Amino acid sequence: QVQLVESGGGSVQAGGSLRLSCAASGSIMSINAMGWYRQPPGKQRELVAVITSGGIRNYADSVKGRFTISRDHANTMYLQMDSLKPEDTAVYYCYADSKSVRVWGQGTLVTVSS
Repeated sequence: QVQLVESGGGSVQAGGSLRLSCAASGSIMSINAMGWYRQPPGKQRELVAVITSGGIRNYADSVKGRFTISRDHANTMYLQMDSLKPEDTAVYYCYADSKSVRVWGQGTLVTVSS
């Protein structure tokens, strides 16, 4: 099985930056795609960014040009968030797809003030 542990959330002013991390452990060789979702207050969870095992990246239109997803050889995934806006305020969840099962991180809160 795969376990995910997130870190890096916090509070920042609009225009600032944060970097989220998602460390995978366990059966990491079985991981295919990884990515990030977020859930703004009172809204549904939405996809933010995805990175495949081959390094292909996709982003939601709302974060293109501001967020960067990456993944290192130690199977830690990152979400670099620049030019943050108040509408980026949400709980951010990482996930990993492993053997047709989606595993989730515990979530980390990002608050962007105007």
